[in-house]
Amino acid sequence: MLRINDEIILADWELSESFTRASGPGGQNVNKVSSAVELRFEAARSPHLAPPVKARLRRLAGRRWTGDGAIVIRAEETRSQARNREIARERLRELIERALIAPKRRVKTRPTLASKRRRVEGKVKRGQIKALRGRVRGEE
Repeated sequence: MLRINDEIILADWELSESFTRASGPGGQNVNKVSSAVELRFEAARSPHLAPPVKARLRRLAGRRWTGDGAIVIRAEETRSQARNREIARERLRELIERALIAPKRRVKTRPTLASKRRRVEGKVKRGQIKALRGRVRGEE
């Protein structure tokens, strides 16, 4: 069971964990202990998430979203299996929390007539300054 917020609590059947040997440094510990955690969340089948949240979650998950609608998160930062498990669960929680926030709709605005005129006046002034540059014709 994983608590996301007050309304959303993921059931045990939605989450599955597998443990493998981690890559990288660690000496003999790496060869003996399966400390890397692969957390799998069945996002597409989850009854706790609304369809728009699932769509945002899919976009946010990117390559972590599998073909069958699951999110796979791998954690192998520490030598401790328990700590890696916490890290993976925290990443999933953050990902879902980000997906819960609906983006604000952009309201189209148009520049005012005064701002258009100010912009053009600035361009005209700049053009006049540049036009004054160049060869100086002396009285010959």
